[in-house]
Amino acid sequence: MPQFTIDGRVMTVPDGATVLDAAQLAEIEIPTLCHLPGRPPETSCFVCLVRVEGIGRFLPACATRVTEGMVVHNASDEVRDARRTAIELLLSDHLGDCVAPCQGVCPAHMDIPKMMELTAKGQFRDAHIVVKQAIPLPAILGRVCPELCEKGCRRAAHDGSLSICMTKRFLADHDLETGDPYLPPMDPASGRSVAVVGAGPAGLSAAYYLRTLGHACVVYDDREAPGGMLRYGTSRDVLPLKVLDDEIALIERMGAVFRSGFRIGEQASVEELQQDCDTVILASGDAKSGGHGYEGVDRGPQGIKVDRRTLMTSRPGVFAAGGALLPLKHAIRALADGRIAAYSASEYMTGVHPGETDPGFSVHVGKLDADTVRPYLRFGSSDSRQTPEGGCSAGFTIAEVQREASRCLQCGCPVASTCSLRAASQEYGAQPLHFSGARREFGYDDSHPDIIFDSGKCTACGICVRIAAEGREELGVGFTGRGFDVRTSVPFSSAMVEGLRDVALACADACPTGALVRKTDL
Repeated sequence: MPQFTIDGRVMTVPDGATVLDAAQLAEIEIPTLCHLPGRPPETSCFVCLVRVEGIGRFLPACATRVTEGMVVHNASDEVRDARRTAIELLLSDHLGDCVAPCQGVCPAHMDIPKMMELTAKGQFRDAHIVVKQAIPLPAILGRVCPELCEKGCRRAAHDGSLSICMTKRFLADHDLETGDPYLPPMDPASGRSVAVVGAGPAGLSAAYYLRTLGHACVVYDDREAPGGMLRYGTSRDVLPLKVLDDEIALIERMGAVFRSGFRIGEQASVEELQQDCDTVILASGDAKSGGHGYEGVDRGPQGIKVDRRTLMTSRPGVFAAGGALLPLKHAIRALADGRIAAYSASEYMTGVHPGETDPGFSVHVGKLDADTVRPYLRFGSSDSRQTPEGGCSAGFTIAEVQREASRCLQCGCPVASTCSLRAASQEYGAQPLHFSGARREFGYDDSHPDIIFDSGKCTACGICVRIAAEGREELGVGFTGRGFDVRTSVPFSSAMVEGLRDVALACADACPTGALVRKTDL
């Protein structure tokens, strides 16, 4: 039994064990995208590269047997760089969207495809809950949002983008009209409290998410009533007062407390607020240089300076969002800031990260024209963009909103949350466009009753080929072409239903890139 060292850790492993085997025994993570446990190595992805002292090249951990005295480097910068390069080469030939383009450009990163899917089915309450996970004021935003998400909609190249904003508004209005509007589940009281300064979009958003996390929250504002520019700077023809008041009332029902007539430096300083609360979130729009009450909080000509990831200011325990950072034209950006600030404040107080506000790493197919978008149209209905019969002020009817939602092409990947390629890309900071070349052609085989083969996402790892061979499939799957033109396909140009009769689900479960997926995952 040889003894070796990996990342400074001395181990003894069974004879014949590979470096990958040894790492797994020691719970040391080495990424792989072509390895099947218990089978001979495929060595097609080269994502598991390691450095072995005395050898002048990188070696794949899955195919390198441990020898006595071997010293392995698994986490060095040069190893991480090599793995990143291997991942980027795979990404250069991977056609698909991890996150739908509409969701990617939305500042709040709302799961728009899920909202559309549920709306098309008439599951309005569930669709509304999806919206509220990212946008706490959807009835308001449905009237004032600049529709940035619609500019990213892939269907725009064919017959017009989806009416995402109007759909969101319908769901929120419908929920308010039920008489039993949705209130999110809230964690048990944490015993922690937060002072939010500013009752505009950022402050309201922060209050909403702080309450979901169980934190007491007092929102201070210098105006008579909460809402900020939504109340005092927006036309009532665009945003009726009742809509504004109804959505703010829901945040009050959640337990947020509002205090009017408060201005930093007059009633209290940031330091004094900290003495009464565990953290402070500055969400007012008047925090430029000058004035007093902000001692310890660095400010510039635009507003408060913060860490861009956490929105914490130079004063520990004090966060800032929305117009306090810089002048904002769009309420949706302020809402997104408020959520980030609330999550960061919660983590600061409890040490527990409440969740991500960003959808994470994504490959994107890119901009398509009227010709290249055609293959994707199969995923949505043939209906054209809907216009409310009663006019924009009336909004969609139930029939109209379901027809509009059915147009969604569902661009995001259904298994993005479990995709091994995506996880490795995020871990190693891979850049999808580092290596550019001819884009794969879109291919979609749904002939099989249990699985779908999205050939553009296939990286020719060989896992399904091996599983099919072991399962003694009559046709199975194999490789055609050479070099960058290698493709995975069923022999004789047959459909996937002919190639994988018995082991289709096993292949889908083992696929590391989402090229093969269960239909039940859609």
